[in-house]
Amino acid sequence: MPSLRHSYTVTLPEETPAAFPLDKPELRRKSPSLSRSKLVSTFMGLIINQAKNKSPQGLVGLRNLGNTCFMNSILQCLSNTSELRDYCLRNIHRTDLNNNCTANAALMEEFAKLTQSLWTSVDNEAISPSDFRSQIQRYAPKFVGCNQQDAQEFLRFLLDGLHNEVNRVTVRPKMSVEDFDHLSDDEKGKWMWNMYLEREDSKVVDLFVGQLKSSVTCTVCGFRSTVFDPFWDLSIPVAQKSSGEVTLKDCLRLFTKEDVLDGEERPTCNRCKTRRKCTKRFSIQKFPQILVIHLKRFSDSNIRTSKLSTYVNFPLKELDLREFASDSSERAVYNLYAVSNHSGNALGGHYTSYCKNSALGEWYSYNDSRVSPVSSSQVRSSNAYVLFYELAPSPNSKYQTCRL
Repeated sequence: MPSLRHSYTVTLPEETPAAFPLDKPELRRKSPSLSRSKLVSTFMGLIINQAKNKSPQGLVGLRNLGNTCFMNSILQCLSNTSELRDYCLRNIHRTDLNNNCTANAALMEEFAKLTQSLWTSVDNEAISPSDFRSQIQRYAPKFVGCNQQDAQEFLRFLLDGLHNEVNRVTVRPKMSVEDFDHLSDDEKGKWMWNMYLEREDSKVVDLFVGQLKSSVTCTVCGFRSTVFDPFWDLSIPVAQKSSGEVTLKDCLRLFTKEDVLDGEERPTCNRCKTRRKCTKRFSIQKFPQILVIHLKRFSDSNIRTSKLSTYVNFPLKELDLREFASDSSERAVYNLYAVSNHSGNALGGHYTSYCKNSALGEWYSYNDSRVSPVSSSQVRSSNAYVLFYELAPSPNSKYQTCRL
């Protein structure tokens, strides 16, 4: 059991959460706001009780229901996403569900129930995610059966399903076709982001969605066009070096490097009015609260699918991504809190995850039913497949560090 002499980070919400216990609206009416000191005291009490408990909260495994390790790995990573976890623990999601037909919101309900079970269990017995699995299979039939699936693909389907059920937009406006070419890139990016939020606005979007900028420049006349697209994760290529080891920034530089579009890839230049050889480059216009980075280890060929087992060295703290930002003033420093791992080859393998317990400040290995402590030095491995980073708090943010 980790020592109590740790530095703990306590999240203080800007708004009072749904009352403690989890769902007592009558308490919410009597006490519209909790004092900051009481809120800190409540959280610290939970942390102290967790540290004294033989089985701290959040350290519960998930049973494998037949090649469901890909699902279990991602669920544990999401369970350790603090704001999403708290959204479920405090039943805040039900407020957003009220805007939708609750009969079509079973996936969010089962996800919330499973998250609550992982964080309120009084023993260390593994939990069966069978009810949740039934709902994700209804939403995405491709996950029916016992075939091994791709964890990153599962994550995308799951986040999309959760978002759709708690989308604050009940009536989506028609997409309008507007000419933004007269605007600056910054203004154009903001317009495109606001247009996206008019249709897609949820807690899931608040946390996971960023904005990618794509710039295409004609090599003949120099005309540059920009497109801004939302992203839920960044799928980046794994760089290759003769030394064998690469860094995460090597991979990000490969993702954002300037590419030449020629031959059949030549786009039509808006100024030349004909297809021209162009250059294309990506940069990040808006950084999300939670940055999910997918290392593209699997490649398809006409013969077979192969896997890259290159060791990618990634930082656990203070990943500074300002060099990849469209605007250098954008705050872009991240801390790692979870990793989905894949061991094996392209024909078969096994998924596990490493997650940092936000209360204890320690890393744990989640291998289906088994949960065990690991050192931070073990978190980096050639099995790392999907990385979960959280935006580091600014000095004047709502985060406080307390010592026990």
